[in-house]
Amino acid sequence: MNKRKLYYMLSPSLRRVVRRIYYLPIDIFESVTGKRDAITPPRGKIFIGSGDFLMQGERLLDILTQHGGLMPSHRVLDVGSGIGRVAIPLTKYLDAKGSYEGFDIVKAGVEWCQRRITPLHPNFQFRHIALKNDLYNLSTTAEARNFAFPYSDGEFDLVFLFSVFTHMLPEDVDNYLNQIERVLKKGGTCLATFFIHNEESQRLMAGNKGLQFNHDRGHYLLLDPRVKEANVAFKEPYLLQLFEKNQLAVERIHYGFWPGRDKNSCIDFQDTVVLKKQK
Repeated sequence: MNKRKLYYMLSPSLRRVVRRIYYLPIDIFESVTGKRDAITPPRGKIFIGSGDFLMQGERLLDILTQHGGLMPSHRVLDVGSGIGRVAIPLTKYLDAKGSYEGFDIVKAGVEWCQRRITPLHPNFQFRHIALKNDLYNLSTTAEARNFAFPYSDGEFDLVFLFSVFTHMLPEDVDNYLNQIERVLKKGGTCLATFFIHNEESQRLMAGNKGLQFNHDRGHYLLLDPRVKEANVAFKEPYLLQLFEKNQLAVERIHYGFWPGRDKNSCIDFQDTVVLKKQK
């Protein structure tokens, strides 16, 4: 049994406990020696992504500026803000006219950001939204498909979602796209990552030892049917229909290297979609 399958066998809360214990020695060392600054979370509390937390955040900021058109004066919404992976580098990028809103379903991550980031940067606000998810939160029955974003119409220049739609099922994605279109300004941008299934990715997966989406559910495929929202790949024609339905025009799709594409030709592991609100 590989580490991924073992990890998925644990409950969301137990996964975080195991991680805290695993990283406790190095977290104590970095705290005592001052190797970690005040707004960087301990490794044991990080529950998203892989690799160097700060470097990953800087890389995602680069994607937002180079491909999402992010400007220092923008008002931005971070859907799935986690424990501040993108918010932290944004504190150095957004100027006095810019502002940030983020929400996440994992309470511990939101509370960390509220305690450590907002007091130093009042234009950065974080909210906890209790929604059910197989991978991250089983403490509620509230579903993403019924959730209305707690923001006004036409409020944001840019909405971004890194590795969020890869953990959501079709009805949830449909609703989130509808909400994104509502809260974006006219001409505003949504940058989101997906696992997009098409003929090329299917062919590459067949010769790759990485992610294998072998469980076909019609419009989408699952990595592990026991934890449905662990990793979800969407069939490209269906995604394009969802974008059109929710009045978001596709400006560009940057395919990722997850199925086996050359890393040097990709901007990220996942597939990055840039959408525009037209009306």
